[in-house]
Amino acid sequence: MSKYAGFCDGVERAYNIVKKIANDPLVKKPIYVLGSLVHNEDVVKKIEQLGIGNIKPQEKLEDIFNGNSFQGGSFLGGKIGTLVITAHGMGPKIYELAKRRGVDIVDTTCPKVTKVQRLARIFFDRLYQIVIVGEKDHKEVRGIYEWARKKAVFVENTLDLKNLRLDISKKIAIISQTTQNQDFVRKVSGFIMDKYKNVELVDTICLATQNRQEEVKKLARGNDAVVVIGSPDSANSNRLWEISKKINSRSYFVQRKDDIKKEWFDGCQRIGVTAGASSPKWIIEDVMVYLKNL
Repeated sequence: MSKYAGFCDGVERAYNIVKKIANDPLVKKPIYVLGSLVHNEDVVKKIEQLGIGNIKPQEKLEDIFNGNSFQGGSFLGGKIGTLVITAHGMGPKIYELAKRRGVDIVDTTCPKVTKVQRLARIFFDRLYQIVIVGEKDHKEVRGIYEWARKKAVFVENTLDLKNLRLDISKKIAIISQTTQNQDFVRKVSGFIMDKYKNVELVDTICLATQNRQEEVKKLARGNDAVVVIGSPDSANSNRLWEISKKINSRSYFVQRKDDIKKEWFDGCQRIGVTAGASSPKWIIEDVMVYLKNL
């Protein structure tokens, strides 16, 4: 079992904040989370059981504040009292809109994500050409992009890297999604530094992500099979699975113990287990008990 499995500090912090405000009489009700607090269905259900609603992020942020226009999520009725920003963060516009509409904000953005957002703004103000290494449709990355005033270039894969064209008249800044594959970030930064001058690289991958990725490599090499616990929507969980598969073909991705198939482990003596940053302790424990009883 990986010692780094389960909630990271940022997710733990966000979850604890939400549990605390649910029963706080000073917090304006109703409370809504903008999107999934964490990428885990079980955790989202527990949050809804606290009486906290969920709003599906929409293209037009203005629509979020119209109580009758929620698309998806759970509607509690009435206007929003308090809006929770998830650990993934958001762009600056949501804060401006909330203030204008008289809606309180509870910001659970991971401090490590906040750091990247600030860097994006600083590099924009200094007229750098900004390169963001990450998945352009991921919530965290979209937020960082907006803090850069939507003046950044994405590198999501090797094809993006191959087609990359940067403005040689500007200094270049490289930042990344906090849960990005560190080997890929090294590849991207090495490519850019070899090709362009005046490049500044800031390591924005969080330490928890780095530790998990290094640990899963050891698990993949030292075990007959590996189980990665996480949500299909979780970028960091999927990345752990991808890293493990490259080393050990018997690497399996599950959300919970019910997804496990006994035949996966025919002939196995040792099974390694890890979990993404959005996997709660109770799900990990269920999986461990199930595997030990195979």
